[in-house]
Amino acid sequence: MSDDLVLADDDLDEEPVSSHRRSAARFLDRTMFGRAVILAVIAIAVLTPPMYLGPSWMRVGSYVMIGAVGAIGLTLLTGQAGQLSLATPFFMLVGGISYCVLGAQDTSRAVGFGWPSLLALVGAVLISSVLGLAFAPVAGRVRGVYLGVATLSLVYVGLYAGQRWTKLSGGTANGRPTPDLNLFGITFLHQDNREKRIWYLFLAFTVLAYLLARGAVRSRPGRAWRAIRDNESAAAALGVSVKRVRSEAFAISSGYAGLAGVMTVLWYRLTKPDESEFAGTYSIPVAIAFLAMILIGGLGSVGGAIAGSALVNGLPGAMTLWIGSNHLFGSGDTAVTPVIFTAYVYGAAVVLVVLFEPGGLAALGRRGFLLLHRSPLGPFLPPPKGN
Repeated sequence: MSDDLVLADDDLDEEPVSSHRRSAARFLDRTMFGRAVILAVIAIAVLTPPMYLGPSWMRVGSYVMIGAVGAIGLTLLTGQAGQLSLATPFFMLVGGISYCVLGAQDTSRAVGFGWPSLLALVGAVLISSVLGLAFAPVAGRVRGVYLGVATLSLVYVGLYAGQRWTKLSGGTANGRPTPDLNLFGITFLHQDNREKRIWYLFLAFTVLAYLLARGAVRSRPGRAWRAIRDNESAAAALGVSVKRVRSEAFAISSGYAGLAGVMTVLWYRLTKPDESEFAGTYSIPVAIAFLAMILIGGLGSVGGAIAGSALVNGLPGAMTLWIGSNHLFGSGDTAVTPVIFTAYVYGAAVVLVVLFEPGGLAALGRRGFLLLHRSPLGPFLPPPKGN
């Protein structure tokens, strides 16, 4: 056999490998290009609104981001770890009051420690998490609806404490002003372009909350949460400490709610407890609204929680701005306001999700992505989840 023939055989052996590598490189190039385009579109969608929207629309968007942070924490607890909770408004109240107490100066009317505002923010989130951890023994003993009722009692505890301890909360009559947040010399609450600054601040909080939640879901803690959600006995047999994992999930979710509470008092520029458990910022309807967010978005889906917040928290404000009035139709006590109309909409959405699409908006999004994958744009898109 001649040398020429040997070389020819080697070439024949190497050709499929190099062809495969070139195909893989082309595929990576196309999918990376597709990812870059998707990220660029998302960045433009969330970074540019302050350039063309008015302050009212930006306040609606900021309120959606408050709901998104709280809903992400709740979907980790309920959707991933399988623990029903209605205590999100309570931990929001704890976070808001803690931030004001730690960050404000001490006066004759209100207690304050005068901490740097960034440290007060971190402290407020930690206090909310510690209180969530303190409730963990109860969460470890009861399940399902019983746990939901037990957590609902915290809303009443928050209502009583807020009205009783006025040196901390400011009371229901006047509340107490929120100390401004100072991040490396940048302040937010007392500027002419306040709404723009709040938008970008809340956007940073939401992105951070999203990335941390996605990381937790994909890592060992997330797998442990889903293991105890699906079968506690099997998880315990595999070496998962059920009590520790349940406590951990409750503390993390409470921390998310605490951050949402800090965002709420920054949004209002005021900390003020509710006068009733049936109406207000930290009331029972708010607890139900957070449950609706994660159900409509898709139980356990981090991105779905943001979509659910856009519907539940965003629709009332958006409709008010669209129609230019607080009444859709009717007048007086029987008037249908955007808030009432939105309650009907997300109530109907919850029923439809339960009956026809338990995966919620997240599942609909995945279906849309699969359809897009079958289109001519498919080669440029990242592979669907599971491939």
